[in-house]
Amino acid sequence: MLKKQTVWLLTMLSLMIVLSVYYMTSDPNDFAYGNLGDDETEQTSGETTDGEAEGNVDVTQGGDEVFATLRMELQDERSKKKDRLNAIVASSTASAEEIKDAMEQMDKIDEVSTKETFLEESILASAEYQDVLVRHDGDTVHVNVIVDELSKTETLNIMQLVRDEFGEIVVDVSFQPTTES
Repeated sequence: MLKKQTVWLLTMLSLMIVLSVYYMTSDPNDFAYGNLGDDETEQTSGETTDGEAEGNVDVTQGGDEVFATLRMELQDERSKKKDRLNAIVASSTASAEEIKDAMEQMDKIDEVSTKETFLEESILASAEYQDVLVRHDGDTVHVNVIVDELSKTETLNIMQLVRDEFGEIVVDVSFQPTTES
């Protein structure tokens, strides 16, 4: 069986290759944040938190390129955190308790990442959405969907899928219309 690090590395390399091909074949004026003037964005929310949470990033501008960018930034952030935790595990001065805590945190990061990916694939398979981004932010799971319309039933189904994976948690579901050229 492949180690988690190997699977993660292969996943990231695959993502980089797909994004490279996508960007090389895209219109140069169509990159992330290229259409910041568009205000055709609608949102539908399930349960939401008031104000802007630390992890609540505005993904309503720029289309699915923003989703790819956010995924890469999130993976990079988690990778850095795991590197710091690995340093604790490898440290000769760390106590057994610190090492145990660091390993548990690394497992939690992997678990959350796996659940987010599973949810994105499940939601994409459940309906014809252009793209889906799922981000776990402590006590909230943010789900952003690129689709022209998101019915209340679809929103409730998405919220239920998230709760099936993460348990009772606040779920923020929003959508933005597709931007077809």
